[in-house]
Amino acid sequence: MLLASADYDRVTIVVRRDPGVTHAKLVTLVGDIDALPALADRIDADDVFIALGTTKAKVPDEAAYYRIDHDYPVRAAAVAQARGATGVFLVSAVGANAGSSLFYIRTKGATERDVIALGIARTHIFRPSQLLGQREERRPLERLSIAVWPAIDWLFVGGARKYRGIAGVDVACAMVRAASDGAIGVNIHEWADMKALASR
Repeated sequence: MLLASADYDRVTIVVRRDPGVTHAKLVTLVGDIDALPALADRIDADDVFIALGTTKAKVPDEAAYYRIDHDYPVRAAAVAQARGATGVFLVSAVGANAGSSLFYIRTKGATERDVIALGIARTHIFRPSQLLGQREERRPLERLSIAVWPAIDWLFVGGARKYRGIAGVDVACAMVRAASDGAIGVNIHEWADMKALASR
């Protein structure tokens, strides 16, 4: 979507492995959290989009998990800000709360808190619940959850609507649309807002 957008002349991605995608507007930098400072002089940004996360199944160690889900996004936002970014668009999770007793929710909340603390002029936080759509990885329990979720979505009404499932492509579309709107300040986007942005 970013490559197709007329709003961006260049899209720079920082990845652990080259995805093999080629495009006239695309710059691919291979690195990790420790390599980011060394890559910084190759990153000039107006906006930074962060949709990084892992699972407890892949990273059972809490310290390593926190490093991926908290440290990496916060450092990426800080590096982009230092290189000129005035917009940050972060995928978090519904219910994110730095004071939660649940490790996952607490980690997402801490990430939000520390990204917001950077003071980037346009800070947008996206809080999906169950992400729907195709996944590359084979995770049977998650696949079952994705299959069942649409059947129970109608149960989430009123304030609980934020727990409704949403397609990953709709979250991505909402992020791109929010970036084009130029809204200043800290903006929290939950299910209804993400659906509205994606449907425009």
